[in-house]
Amino acid sequence: MSVAPARPLRPSGVAAPAQPAAPSRVRTVGVEEELLLVDPRTGRTVAAGPALAMAPRPGGVGASPVALQGVVVPLETELQQEQVETATPPRTCMAEVTADLRRLRRAADAAAQDVGARVAALATYPLPVTPVLTPNPRYEAIRAQMGLTCAEQLTGGCHVHVGVASDEEGVAVLDRVRPWLPVLTALATNSPFWRGADTGYAGYRTQAWNRWPGTGPCDPFGSAAGYHAAVAELLATGTLLDEGMVYFDARLSAHYPTVEVRVPDVCLDVQDTVLVAALTRALVDTAAARWRAGEPIPADPTPVLRMAAWRASRSGLEDDLVHPRTHRPRPAGEVVAALVDDVRAALDANGDLHLVERDVERVLTRGTGARHQRAVAAASGRLEDVVADAAERTVA
Repeated sequence: MSVAPARPLRPSGVAAPAQPAAPSRVRTVGVEEELLLVDPRTGRTVAAGPALAMAPRPGGVGASPVALQGVVVPLETELQQEQVETATPPRTCMAEVTADLRRLRRAADAAAQDVGARVAALATYPLPVTPVLTPNPRYEAIRAQMGLTCAEQLTGGCHVHVGVASDEEGVAVLDRVRPWLPVLTALATNSPFWRGADTGYAGYRTQAWNRWPGTGPCDPFGSAAGYHAAVAELLATGTLLDEGMVYFDARLSAHYPTVEVRVPDVCLDVQDTVLVAALTRALVDTAAARWRAGEPIPADPTPVLRMAAWRASRSGLEDDLVHPRTHRPRPAGEVVAALVDDVRAALDANGDLHLVERDVERVLTRGTGARHQRAVAAASGRLEDVVADAAERTVA
């Protein structure tokens, strides 16, 4: 949930040509991560987000904890003061994305240590907490509108931005990646605990997040004009304050020429984040190529996609997932393999195939962050230890 105000609705533009040109180079990828601020001794949250975002840095540079290859990247405040957000610059190479994520996590952690805190890549906070709203007129308006949903909101997502040539191409992508998004949810599950209890879910953040209006999978839009008309209709209801609150599972970015995929939990391990980012870019490439080839939009019913997203949130990789091709439950490993096969040509073209095959095998073998959190809790019997362990793994 970004602090930046939403920009006005974009014009729908002209219709796509009958045979749109293929991109001439590898698409850019950027990754946003929402990180919790915790006390390393007690595991309790620390409401220091605004202080971190505005703290002066060496050399007199304000609000800038790190520079990545000459690009200054600030920490951003979030809805609640117990969080900060990092964002990588747009990259074409996954090795650079990996290095950026590690540097950003470590820089954010160093800034947090200045106020006696650590950062932790936890998609939900395991212990009971009463979040403190970040002072901001927009956030205060959101709280007034959304009540308890806003008051209890303390979740960490991973948002993957992939470059697109136009809104028309972007919406063609949105319409075609829909059935595969629950598989990304399953691969990233990292939120089994909520307010002091094991929820029974691998990715409970999805459940907490879907209390907000404007979330979840959407029907196909058909065109950029159809997308913008749908957003305008949502805003016309008076329920959402602005376009920034249109929290579709995947959407056109309000600020960049990208498609933004929003379903993953923030991952405990950077390698899992990079795996999700590489698969997301390959999904975008594959969907855009099928649009250029004139292939029709898949006819996946949105209610079925909601069922698939729920199952991915419930069990992650520990049980069956809904197969995007058959809409029937199949073993998680089989469904993940189907995703890799579907985007294999794009992974190969991007130079990501070996990375993805290696890391898929790794995550299927050792499990997601949710399995690791539960193992820590089972070993010690203390959720405080889950938080402390997460703080160490976040910067490992």
